[in-house]
Amino acid sequence: MNFFKKESTINFMSLRYKAIIFSILLSIVSIVALCFNGLHLSLDFTGGTQVRMKNLSLTTTELRNEVSKAFGSDVVVQRLGAGDEFIIRIGGKIQQDEQNSIKLFFIKNYGKNNFTGITFIGPQVGHALLINGVIATVIALLTTMLYVMVRFEYRFGFSAMLALLHDPIVILGCFALFRLEFDLNSLAALLTILGYSLNDTIVVYDRVKENFIKNKRKSPDEVVNEAINQTLSRTIMTSGLTLIVVLTLLIFGGDQLRNFALSLSIGIVIGTYSSIYIAGSIAVMLGLDRNALLPKNRDYLKHIP
Repeated sequence: MNFFKKESTINFMSLRYKAIIFSILLSIVSIVALCFNGLHLSLDFTGGTQVRMKNLSLTTTELRNEVSKAFGSDVVVQRLGAGDEFIIRIGGKIQQDEQNSIKLFFIKNYGKNNFTGITFIGPQVGHALLINGVIATVIALLTTMLYVMVRFEYRFGFSAMLALLHDPIVILGCFALFRLEFDLNSLAALLTILGYSLNDTIVVYDRVKENFIKNKRKSPDEVVNEAINQTLSRTIMTSGLTLIVVLTLLIFGGDQLRNFALSLSIGIVIGTYSSIYIAGSIAVMLGLDRNALLPKNRDYLKHIP
């Protein structure tokens, strides 16, 4: 705690143009990757066949390799808890007779008593989930902008929405660029990051408003820069400790939590960066001034030196 006791004096606002250019380039690369590579959607969105097995003395990797040899590479294997029960998902549009072949494969190779059941997941269900996820993200961005506009000022609302829009674009770009599988857990992490990043942004904005009221003679650049430095220790400690927990999930959480933890890891880094360098910078560039944030009754300001 003593390390963060002394308030920093980093001139973040002097780097705002470089940071914004960097963010624009990062967003362009992400959009290009999404356009050319697309998202590698999981079975949650594309549909497929789900098989449940029990009492198997195999690891998820061994089981995945064996099933992939028979049905292709689009296979996901998840272990239920710490037990010996598994869920095996096989991608692709599979007809009824093919499902029967899949059922016979598992019964023949792993025993009838170990076979629990087989379920076909239609692609229309996954499509509906994907559409709902996009709608949820758009609603989150719009309601966030509306809240910040009411709570602070319209320039803050617009800049907060741009900063929040920047985060999911970069996260999705990373998934597209490195051909990582995007599933429902990744979508949940994406929506979580919007709230996480907004929290940091609101803290900075609140301090900006306080500093505008206290400091009559400072410019918007100086006030925003001071607010970021005053909240920097909180931002670093919150993001750093959260990142440690999420990286632990990424390393030790297994296949079921890997995409969720990876999305959160990328999002925490990008969200922290956008809260510090993007949110306040855009508001200043849009012409933010102290008069827009001061209360209408300003008689008490005469007593402030």
